[in-house]
Amino acid sequence: MFLKQLGIHPDWQFVDVYGMEPELLSMVPRPVCAVLLLFPITEKYETFRTEEEERIKAKGQDVKSSVYFMKQTINNACGTIGLIHAIANNREKMNFETNSSLKKFLEDSLSMTPEERAKYLETYEAIRVTHESSAHEGQTEAPSIDEKVDLHFIALVNVGGHLYELDGRKPFPINHGETSDDSFLEDAIEVCKKFMERDPEELRFNAIALSAA
Repeated sequence: MFLKQLGIHPDWQFVDVYGMEPELLSMVPRPVCAVLLLFPITEKYETFRTEEEERIKAKGQDVKSSVYFMKQTINNACGTIGLIHAIANNREKMNFETNSSLKKFLEDSLSMTPEERAKYLETYEAIRVTHESSAHEGQTEAPSIDEKVDLHFIALVNVGGHLYELDGRKPFPINHGETSDDSFLEDAIEVCKKFMERDPEELRFNAIALSAA
């Protein structure tokens, strides 16, 4: 529903990942072009996030210029931004309708900085309104959990054979190493498992795959 509202043909769909074991991953339709992870923001996570940022700033990392990344400036909009990250980095695979609001947003914002994209989203009613209306309908297929402030969405995508974590709360994308179209779901789930291992007493984790319909 939500993708259709944004003017994307239903060649792709959001599907729940019911578990991280191989037999449960085998139920997810392939190919998968993005994974959204919903997770709790805890003290442990915030400590890790600060350390990770300092480590990358000190050591540097390789991020392809073709990665579409935007900052999050709207409170509780992480679901919307996760979705934009997922679609923007797979836009050549998507089949947009001519009047698609998301297509226009991406075309307008391609040459912008991550901060400018965030500011543009603040003014861009079409996507936010669509997102809010789908959130109120409570569909499972749209990341409609923006209201719960201590839960956060990130997107995992494959750009140019590297797996990137895109989180608008972070200053830059995180490169998690090499991946391929065939191994992407398994590689992304390995990143998700690290989030879970950092907070072993937490149960509030949920992965959603953007899969071929």
